[in-house]
Amino acid sequence: MGSEGETTYMSTLRVLHEENREGVVYFELEGLLDAHNFETLEAVFEKHFENAVYRFVIDIRRLSYVSSAGAGVFIGAVGTCQDNDGNIVLVQPSQEVKEIFELLGVFQIFPVVQSRAQALEVFARKVV
Repeated sequence: MGSEGETTYMSTLRVLHEENREGVVYFELEGLLDAHNFETLEAVFEKHFENAVYRFVIDIRRLSYVSSAGAGVFIGAVGTCQDNDGNIVLVQPSQEVKEIFELLGVFQIFPVVQSRAQALEVFARKVV
């Protein structure tokens, strides 16, 4: 008996370079987004919702995995954003995340672009 041969797995999610410019919050996600750490992302959204900020550009090129719990955070947040004339634009998903989001139907909900400049254009084109 004992722990021989067992592997301890800790999922990590990092939120990097968070900034708010002209009412659009930009940040990058790195690592794994799953049931063990989705609250980290929820807290980022909630902090900005409390300040009436509902427009987000999220660079996910370094996000290597998203579980259904993690995708649920995005889906819940985009509803709040869109109810307040905002949105979430995803930038450059990795191939792994792209496949997961396609299976979950996430790309039907979010604009997905290849650069931060393209993401900001999504907001510039929005007619309120």
